[in-house]
Amino acid sequence: MTAGEKSKAKIEQVEGKAKKAVGSAIGNDRMAAEGQAEKSTGDAREAKEKVKDIFKR
Repeated sequence: MTAGEKSKAKIEQVEGKAKKAVGSAIGNDRMAAEGQAEKSTGDAREAKEKVKDIFKR
């Protein structure tokens, strides 16, 4: 996994998790859903890069 893609995935995961927590804390369902979507995007990006690494071997 390239360092840039790995860090991008981690940043998306952390930002999404934080946004979801803030949205839930203040009762903003839309913000919480957007946060979950961002986290899921980061998770998918990380999984894609891990699969690419496996096939590079």
